[in-house]
Amino acid sequence: MLNDFLSYAFLQNALIASVFTSIVAGIIGVIVVEKKMVMMAGGIAHASYGGVGLGYLLGFTPIIGAFIFALISAFGVGALKRKGGTDKDIIIGLFWSLGMSLGIIFIALMPGYPPNLSSYLFGNILAVTSEDLWLLGILTMLVIFLVFSLFNNWKAYLFDEEFASIKGGATVFLEYLLLFLIGITVVVLIRGVGIILCLSMLIAPAAAARLLFHKLGTRIIGAVALGLIFTLSGLVISYLGNMPSGGVIVVMSVLSYLFLYLATSRIFKERRNEG
Repeated sequence: MLNDFLSYAFLQNALIASVFTSIVAGIIGVIVVEKKMVMMAGGIAHASYGGVGLGYLLGFTPIIGAFIFALISAFGVGALKRKGGTDKDIIIGLFWSLGMSLGIIFIALMPGYPPNLSSYLFGNILAVTSEDLWLLGILTMLVIFLVFSLFNNWKAYLFDEEFASIKGGATVFLEYLLLFLIGITVVVLIRGVGIILCLSMLIAPAAAARLLFHKLGTRIIGAVALGLIFTLSGLVISYLGNMPSGGVIVVMSVLSYLFLYLATSRIFKERRNEG
């Protein structure tokens, strides 16, 4: 088993991609969960499918198209939400369905047989290429820099946005920056678990870390570590069992969160009874 991961390039690529995926999902997932932006992240992820379809139709890299559509939908939702007058969930739902519908239309307009989109929809971390790794690596470094260079600003924005605004914090800038970072995260996760499943990978490690840690910094580190455990274990199980890697990784993530939730709930209940 170990020899396989040391010998085959596609398995080495998958291991490196697992690290990038876990770092980005852990960092941004904690912020998304804390700001209660789960549905917005899901809408951005699904809207990116339009970019995948456009990439296939026009002949450029589909992941670049996904990134463009993710950013357009992110900033579109953000701008309309700030203008007010329309419920946020309605806007998210419309962008969600619009992106998916455009992707379907673009694929249908292609001449000849339609391409196999399963790796974009459901992920296949075993199919990550060296070119993908360069893109994932650059995006991961960008996420790390933008979060930790503004770490104190993020803490104020997450836990007391109104106070941060009164004190002169650039809350509007941070809100749009967060939307930009969610767009980046979607692109990174697409290669690992796909558009349909990336929301679970974004949420599960962060939600599990929230059960175990209270401080923002330790929560982020915990989410990254848990994400790495979920991703690597799912990768190994999918390889040994010849199963879809994206699906196995997500199942591992969700089941692990449920186990931690039940375990921590029981511990807290026992402590209250003892008190």
